[in-house]
Amino acid sequence: MVLYLLLAALMVAADQLIKYWTVTVLQPIGSIPILQDVFHLTYVENTGAAFSMLEGRQGFFILVTLAAFGFMAYLYRTGMIKGVLGNLCVSFILGGAVGNFIDRLRLGYVIDLFDFCLIDFPVFNFADICITIGGILFVWLAFLDYKAEVEAEKARKLAQQQAAAQAVQEEQEQA
Repeated sequence: MVLYLLLAALMVAADQLIKYWTVTVLQPIGSIPILQDVFHLTYVENTGAAFSMLEGRQGFFILVTLAAFGFMAYLYRTGMIKGVLGNLCVSFILGGAVGNFIDRLRLGYVIDLFDFCLIDFPVFNFADICITIGGILFVWLAFLDYKAEVEAEKARKLAQQQAAAQAVQEEQEQA
């Protein structure tokens, strides 16, 4: 678990370093086109959640983040987080959530910079990428868990059917 917490801490550090660069270099000039009209690095102060939803509700986001931390701690305590992928999932979500949480507490908004202009996609940051990767891993793990449970249930039913058939056969042989 320590390794995964270290990974989350490295994600937070990377996020904060990128945001420091964004404030010191990008904020004074506003935007740097990497691919003109396709992808820019653009300084944005986001007072909303992912993709600028629910703007201006910082207190709400802080409470939701704290609740998410509590939920992740609960999942660990109950043993529901298992294996490398489960731990990576939590590391990514935790790293991203803490990165944006620091901004909300310190600044009252989140600093975003990755701007896909071509498709008019909301501007986002490294922490958002981490949360998204963690969320995708979580859904994938849930699917794998469900699939494994379905397979286990099929195996249990088959074993019950075989045991019942064997019991019937043994009864017939004894008669």
